[in-house]
Amino acid sequence: MARGRVENSERGGGSEEEEEEDEREYEVGEVRDRIKSSRGSRFDLLTNELGIAAAARRKFSRESVIGGIRDFSRGLVIHPDNRYLKSNFIVDFLGCLPWDIIYKVGGKKEEVRYLLWIRLSRVRKVTEFFQHMEKDIRINYMFTRIVKLIVVELYCTHTAACIFYYLATTLPSSEEGYTWIGSLKLGDNSYSNFREIDLWKRYLTSLYFAIITMATVGYGDIHAVNLREMIFVMVYVSFDMILGAYLIGNMTALIVKGSKTEKFRDKMTDLIKYMNRNKLGRDIRNQIKGHVRLQYESSYTEAAVIQDIPISIRAKISQTLYLPYVEKVTLFKGCSSDFINQVVTKLHEEFFLPGEVIMEQGNVVDQLYFVCHGQLEEVGIGEDGSEETISLLHPNSSFGQVSILCNIPQPYTVRVLELCRLLRIDKQSLSNILEIYFHDGRKILNNLLEVRESNLRLKQLESDITFHIGKQEAELALRVNSAAFHGDLHQLKSLVRAGADLNKTDYDGRSPLMGKHTA
Repeated sequence: MARGRVENSERGGGSEEEEEEDEREYEVGEVRDRIKSSRGSRFDLLTNELGIAAAARRKFSRESVIGGIRDFSRGLVIHPDNRYLKSNFIVDFLGCLPWDIIYKVGGKKEEVRYLLWIRLSRVRKVTEFFQHMEKDIRINYMFTRIVKLIVVELYCTHTAACIFYYLATTLPSSEEGYTWIGSLKLGDNSYSNFREIDLWKRYLTSLYFAIITMATVGYGDIHAVNLREMIFVMVYVSFDMILGAYLIGNMTALIVKGSKTEKFRDKMTDLIKYMNRNKLGRDIRNQIKGHVRLQYESSYTEAAVIQDIPISIRAKISQTLYLPYVEKVTLFKGCSSDFINQVVTKLHEEFFLPGEVIMEQGNVVDQLYFVCHGQLEEVGIGEDGSEETISLLHPNSSFGQVSILCNIPQPYTVRVLELCRLLRIDKQSLSNILEIYFHDGRKILNNLLEVRESNLRLKQLESDITFHIGKQEAELALRVNSAAFHGDLHQLKSLVRAGADLNKTDYDGRSPLMGKHTA
């Protein structure tokens, strides 16, 4: 009894830990389209955005130790192979330099003063901060968006106030009276000697000028005086029209709802509630959350983007994107280009995170996968639950073909080791194509038999593959005999062009060359 209570308390503690983990920040960084046309580059970008390193093997090795040290030091040390060194490192480094001190020490040269503008590059850090906040499901989305819009407005007006003051202070002292602040009079207060006025009062005056100009409700008490100020006011007001449209549009979107980020947050919240209600295990929780995140990160809706495009154009897009990968697959060695083109048009692109199990041993499989990027492993599971790595799957590999083509249960489990980009075709689509290009189907089965020599696991399935080849050939001979018996010359020609052998006999020992009267 005491043991049972201890176990229950441990389970309860585990459940509380899982709920706390679900309540933790679940962030999603938005993938930016910073690449040009290389699909491989997009895959590398996705890997970096998700922060996914190559999954370590379960075996203790020198590589795993080095990988662990590298993961631990990530964020503390800049590695030579990190993309950060090639992109934003130089700008960030220059932005950290004390340019105000350098300006004073260097004799207050105007050229050095302009280098202070490099610090504006830090603004993107604020943008990234708000992007993380927007995807954090613990924080109210509307609150985050409103705060972000307020910060954008304050930043723009602050920058404009600084520029207004800069325009007034960069003129010679004799001309400072012909500036917007030097000629300013508010009631009994004169700003003719504005440099002697308190700094905060000068800043608030500049900020007041910037805000009423942005709102285009100027009262006439502050206005541009010289040509430089007039030009800047015109540019600033033009910019304010765009900024105003942005602010109003975002507020409208908040009320109407329906943004991509908000849909993701709502979906993630519903999933967490569902997982808590059904008390799902931690592993399946992580897989579900990771896959939803991957859908969002990888712009998983590419098919939805082009779904309104005609099928013929979509087929050309698929051939352009996927044909170079499918042509190199060992399973399709020697197959006709027409057959491969038909397969390519039926492919779907998918991404999988490390640790995900795509196929389980003993299950019925209805999908055939091709590896474009990443690495997977084929694992054989014994009756005692022990695992044995059968082989590793690299780019240009395929899996699921034995189960689909031979109509047998999946002989091994397929698990993801690295972030993978896969192409998938369902069994029904492949079967429909093979009914037309059955000659290529025989080559595919022969390719499976060739692979068995280097794969002990497949060699054990040789009888199943051989039986399926014989079954297909018998069905083909039956179709040829049927066409010859009924005098369907068109069907007979198409079968011959597809590679049918007229000398092949069916289960009754008959061939088309024997003639109708013989039958």
